[in-house]
Parts: sequence; structure tokens; C-alpha cells
Amino acid sequence: MSKDRAVSRARMQMTLGLCLIVPGLPALAQSVAQPSGNQPRPTATGPSTPTQSSAIAGAQQNLYEAAGENGAQPSQDSFKGSVVQGTATGTVLDLSLDDAIQRGLKANLGLILQDSAQSSANGQRLEQLQALLPTATGAVSINVQQVNLAAYGLKFPGLNPIVGPFQVVDFRGYLTQNLFNVSALQNYIAAKHNFAGAKLTAADARDLVVLTVGNAYLLAIADNARIEAVTAELATSKLTLDQAVAAHDAGTSPKLDVLRAQVDYQNIQQNLISAKNEFEKSKLALARAIGLPLAQEFQLTDRVPYAAFDQVDPQTAFEGALKTRKDLQASQEQVLAASAESRSAWAYQLPVASFTGDFGALGTTPGHSHSSYTATGQITMPILQIAKTKGQEEVASAQFEQARAKLSDQAQQINQDVRNSLLDIQAASKLVEATHSNVELANEALSEAQQRFHAGVSDNLPVSQAQSQTEQANDQYISALYQHNVAKLALARALGVAQTNYKDYLGGK
Repeated sequence: MSKDRAVSRARMQMTLGLCLIVPGLPALAQSVAQPSGNQPRPTATGPSTPTQSSAIAGAQQNLYEAAGENGAQPSQDSFKGSVVQGTATGTVLDLSLDDAIQRGLKANLGLILQDSAQSSANGQRLEQLQALLPTATGAVSINVQQVNLAAYGLKFPGLNPIVGPFQVVDFRGYLTQNLFNVSALQNYIAAKHNFAGAKLTAADARDLVVLTVGNAYLLAIADNARIEAVTAELATSKLTLDQAVAAHDAGTSPKLDVLRAQVDYQNIQQNLISAKNEFEKSKLALARAIGLPLAQEFQLTDRVPYAAFDQVDPQTAFEGALKTRKDLQASQEQVLAASAESRSAWAYQLPVASFTGDFGALGTTPGHSHSSYTATGQITMPILQIAKTKGQEEVASAQFEQARAKLSDQAQQINQDVRNSLLDIQAASKLVEATHSNVELANEALSEAQQRFHAGVSDNLPVSQAQSQTEQANDQYISALYQHNVAKLALARALGVAQTNYKDYLGGK
């Protein structure tokens, strides 16, 4: 029976992995650092190339394709971790499901990393905005020179070719401003949509936290229920062993019955040790997901019993999910960003109008200086870059088509998630009914076998077999309850309402 229990638990642990396979898991790439300096650069006001803007497109793409290799990026495994808050108190903490979820929403690592990714996306948006705003810099310089005119071919009779030393002091401010730059404008629009998508992805991550923490809590409840079931089985097995020993001592039962009862009793003892060990490990996994110190003792106060779930129309549920799934809305923002990137690539061939100017005081010393200024207006545009411009347009267009295709597929994935969850709920509900009936029948069969053995009508082989069937029935019933509750929680996530309505779904709705 220990093998069946191991298989059942393995299925439970697989459930979380299956539930977490959803689009929209976030990660973030770093933007390209721009050069800085006091002097304005003529190219600073030129066209914003798609190569520059592709850093944002790549960052947004990575928001939806986290592979988990970089520990600083949100991934599926990130939601199993947390930032520990506080220290162990030395007392036993009462932990309800709601308390666990609220702790997870504050300390879960995946959510914290996604919030950081959101801040980074906002920083990239501000960087692109700067290309549309005036840029002012200031500089102070002191230049001391001695010039050899002869080195430049300047020779005058009777004139010393060595001029100087002399100094020039310059206090100056510089201003640059793009007056007309369609490419920079589209890059900013793309960055704005990327930031909106990052915010939506962060909101979707809260549903993933609820799913992760809820699954960990339900798994711990199932392990605790197994301990209770195995403890009851151990008490029943001890009674059978005592009966076998008493019958053997009275000479009415062979030694084989005693040995068989002892083996059954010790097997159940081993199962109890294993069940307690699994329960403690499940508690550690739960604590790690919600930021509790691993040394903190706590007890589960919620049992989440079986509650029948009302039938839901799959099409209606899917239509509701299309309005509430934040990851789908984030993908829509990604499509808009890709569209802006495509327009930016096309606009790279347009003229760019810009202004540069400086104003300051120039002289040999600060007290002997005079104001000076320069004002320059210029219009620039690429010439003879047909291949480069065409290539950038094709790349941006391909990224736009990819984003649209992924959005369409994601909608179908949500449809599948909703329907899969509804099917799982229906199947698990039937399993709960069937396994509950099996438990009752197995207990009745065990009681009948014990009575026959006690009356001396048969040996204890039927008792041993009945005990084994009872263990299996209890284990299957506990697994069915767990599957039913997790399927309802997965449906709440598929509908995009896990954070706000998980109580309604676990309660049956």
C-alpha cells in the first residue's frame, strides 16, 4: 500500500506544475546604457533607430518567456520561494488558508521579482521619454595652451613663433531638443505599452501566488489527513494483533496468525512514519512560499472539506476569462508595443528636425570674460541606407506578426485551461463520491472479517486483506478530495479571479 500512496502523492505534486504552465510568466532584460557627457552630440538628436528600440522589445519579449536560468528573473520556480519576514517565535502559529495566501502576497519571491521587473519597465519608458524632452547640460573648463606657430607652417620675420602660455576659461550651458522625430515618438509609445504590459503581468502574478500557496496548503491538508487515517488504521491493526495473540495463547489460533498480524501492524507503523515525514516536508514547502522562517512551528486551522461545485457553462466561463485574465491583457499590450516598433522602423527614414544651442561666458579669467552663444537648427535624414531601413522594417513587422499570433494562441490556451479545469472538477467530484463509498464498504468488510476471526470462524488472512483494502480506500479518498479542491482553485486561476474569489471556488460557489 505504500507504493500506491507514493504514486498518489506524486500525482498531487504534479498538479501544481501543470497548473503553473500558463503564458505570462515574467522576466526582464536590462536596457542598453546610453553614453553621457557634457558636450551635446549631433547624433543625440538624430533618428531613434529600431536597433535602439529593440532593447525594449527584447525586454518585453523576455517578460513572457522566462526560462528560469537567471535567479534574478521571475520564473515558475520563483513562486515556490519567498523573502523571509521576521524570525521564529518559538510558539506554535495558527495558520489558516487565508493567512497563508495573504503572507504569500507580501513575501513570495516571484511576486517581488515581478514588481521589480515592473519598475524596470517604467525606467525604460522614462528613458525613451527623454528623447522627446529638452536635454540641458552644463560645463566649466579651463584651458591653458602654448602654441608653436612654426609647427603649423607659420613663420613671420622678427616674430617669436612660440605663442603663450595663455588660458581660456569657459562657463557654458548646452541645450538640445528634438523638434520633429517620429521614430523617437513611436519608441516612447512602444515603451509605454511595455510598461502597461508589465503592470498587468505583475497583477497576473498575484493569481499565480494564490495558486502556488493554495496548492501547498491543500497538499499539507491532504498529508495531515493521511496521518489521521493511518493512525486510525494502526489502532485497528493493534486490535487485530491483540486478538491474534490472545487466540494463540488460548490455543485456538496458529502462530501464523500472530506473525501475519505483526507484519501488518509494523507495515502500518512504517506508513505512519512516512506520512508524518511527508507532512513536515509539505509544511516546509508552504513556509518557504509565504515567507515564514523554516524553524517556525505552525498548525493548519482550515480543513477545506468537500463542497459540491455548481455546473458552469464552458463558453460563458471562457468569455468571462477573456475579460479578466491579466496575462491576456498584457499580451494585448505587447501587440500594441510591437505595432509601435514597426511604425518606428518605418519612420527611421523620415527627416528629423532638432535644435542645439549653448550659452556661456568665455575669457582669459572669470573676471575678464564675455558672454558667447551658439544656436543651431538642423534637419537630418538617412541617405543611401535602403537595405538597412528595409531590413529593420521587416524585422519589426515579423515581431508584430509573432505578437499577434501568440495573442491569438493564448486566447485558445485560456479556453483550454477553463475547459480542462471544468472537466477535472467533474471527474474529481465523481471520484470523491466513488472513493467515499469504497471507504465505507472497506470499513464494513474489515469489521466483518474481524468479527469472524474473533469468533474463530476463520483465520486472520481475510482481516489482513481487508486492512490492506481499507488503507487503499482511505488513500484514494484523500487524493480525490485534494484533486477536487485543486481543480476548483485552478479554475479560479483560469478565469483570472484566483486572488479575489478563491474562497468562493473552494467553498463550492
